[in-house]
Formats: sequence, structure tokens, C-alpha cells
Amino acid sequence: MTSAVHTANAKEQHMTSAVHTANAPQPGGPYSQAIAANGFLFTAGFGPQDPVTGQVAPTVGEQTRQVLRNINAVLAERGVTLHDAVKTTVHLADLADFAEFNKAYQEFFAAPYPARTTVGSQLMGILVEIDVVVALPAE
Repeated sequence: MTSAVHTANAKEQHMTSAVHTANAPQPGGPYSQAIAANGFLFTAGFGPQDPVTGQVAPTVGEQTRQVLRNINAVLAERGVTLHDAVKTTVHLADLADFAEFNKAYQEFFAAPYPARTTVGSQLMGILVEIDVVVALPAE
């Protein structure tokens, strides 16, 4: 589902649209699952909750796979996939989990890989959170 909002400034008018799917965890606050703007799609940071059960897997590898499935569900609403990603930002609760995370992450991407930033973060009860920026196809 997509809803459009027009924002204007003195130089030009921008079209933004919110992207929403029931196939990914629902926002826990006043934010969108994703926003399309100026040829890009920006996702919120997604955690590893299964959108049907709410369950969270115990390992960083399993959590990474679920996060990326959640993001792919949102991207599908705009007809794109993780293969269209140009940038990812990854938050790990423990940077010592990097190797296991990276092994799971690479299952979802192919060369040329998106640019990526990976940082250690305090996360509430989860091991990984990821957001992506996707280049949308020209309309």
C-alpha cells in the first residue's frame, strides 16, 4: 500500500509516498516502514520479529535472515528487492557477532554489493537491526 504526500519548497516540488505492508513488522511509533522520495526508497530500521508470530530467533544469523526477509516484504510493495539496494546500515548488539551476521547477510546480496555501514549499538532485546536505501527504477 502506498500513500502520497506532496511537500514543496521555494525551488521545486517533491513527491514522497509512504510504503506499508502487513507482511513485515508494524511500526512501533510515528514512522513509516519506508518512504519513497526523489527516486529512492528509504526503509525504517527493521528488527528480527517474525511479522506473523512476533517471535525472535536466538542467533544473530537467524535474526539477520528474518530482518532481510522483513525488508524484502516492504520493498516488494514497490516492485524492488534487496538486489536494488545501494546502501545498508547495520546495527549489531555485539560486534563480535560480525562473522556470523556477515555470512547470513551475503545470502541476500550479489555483486555489486550495496555500500554498507556496520556499527555496534545498544539494541533492546534483539541482536541486529538493518535499514536500506534502494534506487527505484525510472517511472
